[in-house]
Amino acid sequence: MKRTNHKKQVFLFPGTWVFVLLAFGWCWLSGCTSETESTDPGVTQDYQTGKNYYTTEVDGDVREYYVHVPSGYNPNGPTPVVFMLHGTSGDGERFYKKSGWKEVGEDENILTVYPSSWRYCIIDGGKVKNTTKWHIYPGSFEFCAGEKPRDDIKFLRQVIAELRERFNVDRKRIYLAGFSSGGAMAGRCAVEMSDVLAAVVEASGTLPKDTTFVPRRKLPVMFQLGNSDDLWLGGPNVSIPMGAFDSLLSGHFIFNGLVSTHVNTFGMATTYTMSGNPNTALIATYSAEPPDPTREFKLVLIKGLEHNYPNGNNHPLKGAKIHWDWMKQFTLP
Repeated sequence: MKRTNHKKQVFLFPGTWVFVLLAFGWCWLSGCTSETESTDPGVTQDYQTGKNYYTTEVDGDVREYYVHVPSGYNPNGPTPVVFMLHGTSGDGERFYKKSGWKEVGEDENILTVYPSSWRYCIIDGGKVKNTTKWHIYPGSFEFCAGEKPRDDIKFLRQVIAELRERFNVDRKRIYLAGFSSGGAMAGRCAVEMSDVLAAVVEASGTLPKDTTFVPRRKLPVMFQLGNSDDLWLGGPNVSIPMGAFDSLLSGHFIFNGLVSTHVNTFGMATTYTMSGNPNTALIATYSAEPPDPTREFKLVLIKGLEHNYPNGNNHPLKGAKIHWDWMKQFTLP
């Protein structure tokens, strides 16, 4: 929308100029700003509607993140927040553009956040690479000699603290989703940040298999995988038959280990219920043990999805919308 400024002639009575000059001088000395006054004294509100770019310093490193502020954002009311963590070689801006979350943020009036991981020298398949990676659990990949892993949990917690300073954040409705390396980082966050996160989605990346962690809180988690994900299945033109999903859950080399990790870590039953459509996606839902309607583990197999975060262009399904519809039913106790 084009903004039109209308000039208005103003007449000042004698003596008024003295007041104006004094007021101007006071603002110059005290640093007056044009920021919107907040109902929360701790909120600075240095933002604009739409895309915002921020940096923060963590352990001497300058880290970056993007925030999309929906046009319907109201600083007088608490607003949910969703983090979207990119995959290897990506960054926050790339996933701001292509993940589909900013569009969901607009439609649902939620703040969406896109942090960037650190760029590392790693050894992958015997080759040295310089690429962005989230610092997930040890053994997930090999650092080059002398490379220092960054504390991404500390980084993400600091971003949450800064969001609370800038926005009216609904502290009980902060969520996180991640893809690939970001999906594995989402798994780590489900363990180490479950005290501040209401629910987590791991897409094409997850916790180490056959491992039990001790989370700060047992929370709802969804793991999602494409049945044609070449990175997970060991090469192109390989797929998991949708009709075999049910039987593969207990015996397949991929699913058996990750089910064990989630069941043991987050306190889920070993049995599940199957739902969905084999022509689109099948969903195995594991309930909490003992029964607790506030948490569950969902394992989703998507037909025709390769190693991508589905956004409606690279696959018919829109992951952000599906994930939000699932996330929003959960709140932090």
